[in-house]
Amino acid sequence: MDFVSIRIITADVARLVEFYEKATGVTATWFTEDFAELTTPRATLAIAGTRTVPLFAPGSSRPADNHSVILEFLVDDVDRAYRNLAGVVTDFVTEPTTMPWGNRSLLFRDPDGNLVNFFTPVTPAAIEKFSR
Repeated sequence: MDFVSIRIITADVARLVEFYEKATGVTATWFTEDFAELTTPRATLAIAGTRTVPLFAPGSSRPADNHSVILEFLVDDVDRAYRNLAGVVTDFVTEPTTMPWGNRSLLFRDPDGNLVNFFTPVTPAAIEKFSR
């Protein structure tokens, strides 16, 4: 088994795709007006509109209703990313902070309120973990 992506259901696909393109610098691939993907070397962020939900199971997902998942992106320099996000992100939860497990992390919310973590490994153990 291989974990390959996470999908966000949103009421405004274009808005959310534009946000993630600006925040990550990754250009989305659009498959339909209701579905796009931002692909990185490690994983894919899929963004789908509410009209796709009934294709799986009607009522099984609601946009802007996540209270438990944090989307995480490994970045080269979280402090620089923080400065670059100033005109993109309107809801910073924390400024860059070094966590006990060795990552320097920046937590913010996307336009649908989903938590996003940009992080950079800074301790030898964390650097080793993500250099594989």
